[in-house]
Amino acid sequence: MADLRFVDLSVPIQEPVPGELEGDLAVALAAKIEYQDHTQSVPQASTILGCEPSDFPEGLAWGNESVTLSTHSGTHMDAPWHYFPTSGGEPAKTVDQIPLEDCFGPGVVLDLTGRERGERVDVDAVQAAVEKTGQPLAPKEIVLLRYGYDRGFGTPSYWSEYPGLTGDATRWIIEQGVKVIGTDAVGFDRDFASIKADFERTGDRSLLWEAHRVGIDLEYFQIEKLANLDKLPMRGFTVACFPIKVTGASAGWVRAVAIIGL
Repeated sequence: MADLRFVDLSVPIQEPVPGELEGDLAVALAAKIEYQDHTQSVPQASTILGCEPSDFPEGLAWGNESVTLSTHSGTHMDAPWHYFPTSGGEPAKTVDQIPLEDCFGPGVVLDLTGRERGERVDVDAVQAAVEKTGQPLAPKEIVLLRYGYDRGFGTPSYWSEYPGLTGDATRWIIEQGVKVIGTDAVGFDRDFASIKADFERTGDRSLLWEAHRVGIDLEYFQIEKLANLDKLPMRGFTVACFPIKVTGASAGWVRAVAIIGL
């Protein structure tokens, strides 16, 4: 254990600062946290335990928090149910049905830095990034897409400016035997404004959420809002990314961790 190094790949769940997150995204992704400190909890704790406040050490009880948030807030794993009711002709898995075996395995970082907001990252770009890792993708590897967009966490641009894979690029990765793909952008597809603009310009319905919709045909699980992929080698590490077991849900929060030296 002494030789292992752990890299936290998750962003924190926290309330946004004023102006950071607005409009529909604020409703969908913002967290609201109510904190209760050791003094505020005294009336509740003394009632539950049947004692007087003076019976507690220094008259202090416990710390507690109440959190209201979407399952798509913070670093999380999307289940196929998020993409469509079916996947591969079968009922789509919800997050509590994702096999744990798929959430632990060798990781691969694909360097896709330098991509612009709204850019559709195609098969050629992905294949070139795989080649830079020194070997082909293998079944059950966990693929992490490093755009570098986690650097904007805590700013308005983080939520509204990012690239994403094309449907064909997503399909190609899955066809290599990969079940889990993660990104350090807010979403797996590119930002909504770019998708909307291209659809209004072209009328091409295939552009609408194209990477997610690959899950209609091919089952896969995606992690959004990763961080610190720049601290990892391209290969030679293990990823643990078990989602919280929310019954019947389209996603679950993940404390994604890379383990180097395992």
